[in-house]
Amino acid sequence: MKKLINDPADVVREALSGMAAAHPELRVDVENKVVFRADAPIPGKVALLSGGGSGHEPMHGGFVGMGMLDAACAGEVFTSPVPDQILAATTAVDSGAGVLHIVKNYTGDIMNFEMAAELAAAETGVEVTAVVVNDDVAVRDSLFTAGRRGVGATVVLEKIAGAAAEQGRSLAEVATVARTVNANSRSMGMALTSCTVPAAGKPTFELGETEMEIGVGIHGEPGRHRATLAPAREIAAMLVEPILTDLPFDKGDKVICFVNGMGGTPLLELYLMYNEVARILGGHGIGIARSLVGPYITSLEMAGCSVTLTRVDDDLLNLWDAPVRTPALRWGV
Repeated sequence: MKKLINDPADVVREALSGMAAAHPELRVDVENKVVFRADAPIPGKVALLSGGGSGHEPMHGGFVGMGMLDAACAGEVFTSPVPDQILAATTAVDSGAGVLHIVKNYTGDIMNFEMAAELAAAETGVEVTAVVVNDDVAVRDSLFTAGRRGVGATVVLEKIAGAAAEQGRSLAEVATVARTVNANSRSMGMALTSCTVPAAGKPTFELGETEMEIGVGIHGEPGRHRATLAPAREIAAMLVEPILTDLPFDKGDKVICFVNGMGGTPLLELYLMYNEVARILGGHGIGIARSLVGPYITSLEMAGCSVTLTRVDDDLLNLWDAPVRTPALRWGV
């Protein structure tokens, strides 16, 4: 294992210390592993809280700031945050307008966020609403899930729901926006290589020199099938066609097209993949209203990519365009 670390047991805590040093606009509780907006709680504003296992950076801590999340809880690598973390973050960001929990559909995340919400309501009376992200079309059940996994739509949802909260919409209204994004989003990913969890010290799975995994999960869970390495245009079709038939998308739809890198894929290849995805969408008469390309939901150093399509109307598009200022996403300010 060759990694820029000290002790595998200290990776998350030391990375959060570095995040605190790099981003003074954030408030980082290193011991409890929670990243906050420095100005949270914001009076009268619905607070957005998310979180999950570390190793997927910049998700979630990199999306904390104006226009997105108010706080993010970091679990150990590929491990859900614990209820105590989520409870502390929930009560810390509540201004009286309520808190929206954005939860990816993984069994540990669901259980721990539910427990924290129940404790927060009982102990402080805070109103908590949860929205579950489950956009992965690759498999119905996985090693980590009952039902579909939550993947690329998480970024789109956190941005759009964050903008709705910034506008002063109510908890119910922000939750409705979040659920609309999830319902109109579909994703699928693939891997060229595995990744190595620091505590494990060896690859999560093995791929041969000429093999790729189609439909892989962000923790390295198996996908739909293992295939022989193919040109990018063929890989793009393997990802996009199942997405289009699952929603289904129709000719004339407008979408946000998000091509995500898994951590070890250079932007040169991601833009090449985006070109292939755009070509396929054009052939189906689907218009790309906005794009996002880059490593936003990673799986440590895994090489590969995912494609997320979110069908949008004017309201969702305006919320996407609204100003955002976080370590990982920033525009309009």
